[in-house]
Amino acid sequence: MNVAVHTQGNQIRKQVVQALSKQKAVVAIALMLIAMLFSDSNFYTQLNIMNIFRAASPNLIIAFGVTLAVICRGCDLSVGSVMSMSGIIAILLINNGMNMYMAMIVAALSGAVVGFINGFLVVHQKTEAFIITLGMGMLVKGIALQLTDANPVPTSRDKALAFMRISNGVFLGIPHIMWYMLILGAFTFWLLRFTSFGRNCYALGGDYEVAKYSGINVVRTKWIAFTLTGTYAAVAGVLLASRMNTGSAIYGDAIPLMVNCGVVIGGTSFAGGTGGVVHSFIGIMVMQLLRNCMNGFGIDPYIQQMVLGVVIVGIICMDCYAIKRKKEDV
Repeated sequence: MNVAVHTQGNQIRKQVVQALSKQKAVVAIALMLIAMLFSDSNFYTQLNIMNIFRAASPNLIIAFGVTLAVICRGCDLSVGSVMSMSGIIAILLINNGMNMYMAMIVAALSGAVVGFINGFLVVHQKTEAFIITLGMGMLVKGIALQLTDANPVPTSRDKALAFMRISNGVFLGIPHIMWYMLILGAFTFWLLRFTSFGRNCYALGGDYEVAKYSGINVVRTKWIAFTLTGTYAAVAGVLLASRMNTGSAIYGDAIPLMVNCGVVIGGTSFAGGTGGVVHSFIGIMVMQLLRNCMNGFGIDPYIQQMVLGVVIVGIICMDCYAIKRKKEDV
C-alpha cells in the first residue's frame, strides 16, 4: 500500500516537473507577478498594465512574423533595421505630400521587399539565415541613417495629429496599436493552425528533407515565411513611428535579439517545427515584464542591461541543449 502511494506520488511529481519545464515562460511570469507584490511601485495599476501592453505591441507584432521564420528553422536579425526604416519611409512620404494611408502601405511593402530578398538568399542560395539577415540588417540600417542624416525625423505639424491617431487613438478603452497587435496575432494564429501554408511551415521545420520528398513546396513556403516576417516588422515600424510621431534609425537597435530570444523563451525553438503565436506572445511578455519589474525595484539601467544579457545567453544555451537532447533521443 505504502509502496503504491509512494510510486503514485513520484509519478505525480514527475508529471508536475515535466509540465513546468514545458511552461517555463508562464512560470517566469507568475514569479515576477508575485515578486511585484513586494515592491513599492504602482505595478498593479490599470495605467501601468496598459502601458506594458502598449510598449510591448510593436515587439509582439514583429515576434508574430519572426515566429513564422523560426518555425521554418530560420531566424531574422534584420527586423530591427526594417522596423526603423519603414517608420522613416512613412514619415518622409507623408511630409512630401503622399496620402497618409498610401505612405503607410508603401512603407510596409519596403519590409516585404527586404523579407523577399532575405528569403531568396536563404532559400535559393542556401546561405545561413543568421549571417544573411544580420548583414541585411546592417545594410538597411545604413539606408535609414542615410535617409535621415542620422537625425530623428518628425511628421510635419499639419499632419502630425492625424498620423499619431493611427496608433494612439483609443477604441473601447484600448489603444489602437494594441488592437492592431491582436488582429495580426489572430491572423497569424489562423494562418499557422488552419491553412496548408501553416502546416507546411511546421512540416519543413520538423524535417526539411522529409517535407520536400512528401510533395511540399519547401522553397516557396520558407520564402513566403521570410517575406511575411519582413512585412510584419515594417508594419510594427510604421505603428511605432505613429506612436512616437518620429522616425529614427536607432529605434530598432536592440529589437532583433530581444524578439528572437523572446520567441524562443515562449517555446518556439530554433530547431524548427514547434511553437506558435501564443508561445511567442508569452515569451515577449516575459521580456517586457522583466524590464518593467526591474524598473519597479529601481534597478540601475546598466545592471538591467547586464541581466538581460545573462537572460539572452541563458536562453540560447538552453535551446541549444534542448536541440542536442532531441537529436540524441532520435
